[in-house]
Amino acid sequence: MRPAPTVVKLGGSHAFSAHLTGWVAAIAGCAGDVVVVPGGGPFADAVRDAQPRIGFGNDAAHHMALLAMEQYGCALASLNGAFVLADSLAAIQHAREATKVPVWMPSRMALAEDIPASWDITSDSLAAWLAGRLGARQLLLVKRVSLGAAAVALPELIAHGIIDKAFAEFLKAANVPAAVLGPADHALLAEIIKRGSAAGTRIDA
Repeated sequence: MRPAPTVVKLGGSHAFSAHLTGWVAAIAGCAGDVVVVPGGGPFADAVRDAQPRIGFGNDAAHHMALLAMEQYGCALASLNGAFVLADSLAAIQHAREATKVPVWMPSRMALAEDIPASWDITSDSLAAWLAGRLGARQLLLVKRVSLGAAAVALPELIAHGIIDKAFAEFLKAANVPAAVLGPADHALLAEIIKRGSAAGTRIDA
């Protein structure tokens, strides 16, 4: 049995970033010890833009946004042979035991739970929810911003739109430490995950 994993939420904002290749390689180097939660990125943006134009409701938008995360997850999994898609706790554990990187496909698990259909809940909050379900060692949110501080208060991150409005509630329920990593912090990932080094910006709830 492997020790508790680190959950890494890889923001969809990195989809077209020059840093994406570095993040994929760094995460693959931690195979067995990390679980990836894909953001929604351009796929979720398409859902958000289409909702007022088509007029579909929040339940449909919620389902579509989950599928948007899965689209990005499929794209990520195609970039490295260590990545495998996983839609259940059992599949995540199986991938880790095989020294692979499970990329979470959230629809199956999230739709089975009473998670409100709201744009206030993004992949950040869902990553915290999964981290709680896994009993994760820590949650790392990979963002397109470098905060340049050892710690930042969670309300400040929410106020600046860096983290979604529901994150505080989900993180409290998960009861796991969390931090924000900047776009170039992939070079530090192995130290953080395998050797427990402190890096990034700690989220003070």
